[in-house]
Amino acid sequence: MSPEAIIKVWGETADVLKKYNVPLTKETLETVVKSEILPSLLQELNLVVGSSTTTCIEGG
Repeated sequence: MSPEAIIKVWGETADVLKKYNVPLTKETLETVVKSEILPSLLQELNLVVGSSTTTCIEGG
């Protein structure tokens, strides 16, 4: 999912993306975020929106 789409659906994630200096683009997170940072970013995004690995599906 792209940072632009994430913010469109979950506006409360904007601060997290800003914290990680993620550009608001239509490219997927996997292409704009370094692989070593991605797990932490995803964990924090899920925390903000109240999601977990139980409610998420592989690939978005």
